[in-house]
Amino acid sequence: MTPRARPVAVSAGVLVCRGVGPDLEFLLVHPGGPFWRGKDVAAWSIPKGLAEEGEDLLAAARREFQEELGLAITTPLTPLSPQRQPGGKTVQAWMTQADLDLAAFRSNSFEMEWPRGSGRMRSFPEVDRAAYVPAEEALIKIHRGQLPILVEARQRLGG
Repeated sequence: MTPRARPVAVSAGVLVCRGVGPDLEFLLVHPGGPFWRGKDVAAWSIPKGLAEEGEDLLAAARREFQEELGLAITTPLTPLSPQRQPGGKTVQAWMTQADLDLAAFRSNSFEMEWPRGSGRMRSFPEVDRAAYVPAEEALIKIHRGQLPILVEARQRLGG
């Protein structure tokens, strides 16, 4: 009997861009919770999350965007190349141009025991900040595994 291969986890997300050339900015999110507090360099992400088994990846990307930002993305989406992450997961991202009003930003939340071993459950936002970040700065702030996503988007936009 052959062992069944474990399915590769896939995250789906949307990279929102605004501006062009030296004015290009990417919409990034900062993860919430105690582990990421105070971290900035290589800590930010595109809005993304795990797709359910059998779920359409584009639908998952739109769902995750809405969950993490509380905003719907309605503009046309262009697929970017899938990126394998250091931990083995793959990120499938789409890009779009949009100037969203982040004043309406609100994230869903998750619960975890905190402090660890305390027996107390606390709720934290999945995303604690969302911001348009200038492209050069975004290349420093983005999680290293997602850096190729920004590089590809920048190249496609002529940056």
